[in-house]
Amino acid sequence: MISADQPTPNLSHPRRNTGSSDHLARRYDLDWLRVIAILTLLFYHTGMIYVSWGWHIKSVEHSQPMEEVMRWLHRWRMPLLFFISGAGTFFALRKRSFGSYAGERVRRLFVPLVFGMFVIVPPQIYIEWLFRGRFSGSYAEFYPEVFNFQPYQDGGTGGAFSWHHLWFICYLFVYSLLSIPVFRWLKREGGQRFTDRIGRLISRPGGAMWLVGFLLLNDVVLGGFFPNETHALVNDWAYFMKNLILFWLGYLLISRRDFWQTITDQRRYFLIGTLFCTVVLYSARAVIGEDAIDKSQLLTTLYSFNGLGLTWFSVLATIAYGYRYLNASRPILPHLNEAVYPFYILHQTVIILIGYYVLTRTQLGVYEGFFAISFSSLFACVAIYLCLIRPFKVTRILFGLK
Repeated sequence: MISADQPTPNLSHPRRNTGSSDHLARRYDLDWLRVIAILTLLFYHTGMIYVSWGWHIKSVEHSQPMEEVMRWLHRWRMPLLFFISGAGTFFALRKRSFGSYAGERVRRLFVPLVFGMFVIVPPQIYIEWLFRGRFSGSYAEFYPEVFNFQPYQDGGTGGAFSWHHLWFICYLFVYSLLSIPVFRWLKREGGQRFTDRIGRLISRPGGAMWLVGFLLLNDVVLGGFFPNETHALVNDWAYFMKNLILFWLGYLLISRRDFWQTITDQRRYFLIGTLFCTVVLYSARAVIGEDAIDKSQLLTTLYSFNGLGLTWFSVLATIAYGYRYLNASRPILPHLNEAVYPFYILHQTVIILIGYYVLTRTQLGVYEGFFAISFSSLFACVAIYLCLIRPFKVTRILFGLK
């Protein structure tokens, strides 16, 4: 993950009058939002046990209200994290050369990804195989399956080699390296003229909302060929490009201090847009029905466009209200900001281990089970971080900490 690092002066474009305070600013709100988004992921992934969508372990009981809440969260949580990561990249590149930035991305993203694929993810696959009756032996007997390098497939089929929830780290690593030429260009005269044009657009009332056009264009060009999210990198191009665009927009809209205030001043437009798209999302499902939407190309396209509007407007609203109300440091924030990355790496494995015990050894209902798994997983992740990760240099490196 990339934090909103303290920037250093950039004198490459002295003609841009952004104000001297631009060089001293730190976006504490981005740190708070990152913590909130990743904490939300813990509850979201616990909820996957109790909804009708496929996942690694499943309760026989489902919660429709939980599923409807998660339907909205799915359109907000990861896009927000990619936007924040792009914003953090801007601050990181104010302190580093592109070469040192690339090296840091290898250390803080690629190393934890490889470590996670061989250490953190395999227990999830083992538990899923036990749960589905595919395997009955010990973990020691299962683990050599990982080194067959046969890719995992949904539903517990296929092999035992996967990045599972660490797809986010994989995508972020690829985005970071692929984007270096883009960020280099944005620092040059042509890129600054492009940024000027973006500035003129967003200065209009609700102008930043029009940037959703980049997401809509991606959906038109690639959505029909790659309609489903796979998180598999090689056959996930519509989703891959969608999040790359959000990553770039995060960088771009944080790159000038006057953009920060412009977006914040227009926060009510973004909130209204979010509420409108939310109403359309649930009304379409209730009135038209999901089956009818799926059978009509026009309705499918409009429904998809509304979902992208919801994503972009909710991200803008979150960033705007965050800057308005959360841009302040607290003594606990540096500790939380450091902990969220290993917390993200750990959380799904812990949820599946605890969830398996709750589903197979207790009679807890949907909501009792949800809260038991969620808070037990939260406490377990905190304990592992404090006792096994934070104090030791080796584990800090493996979990991407400085």
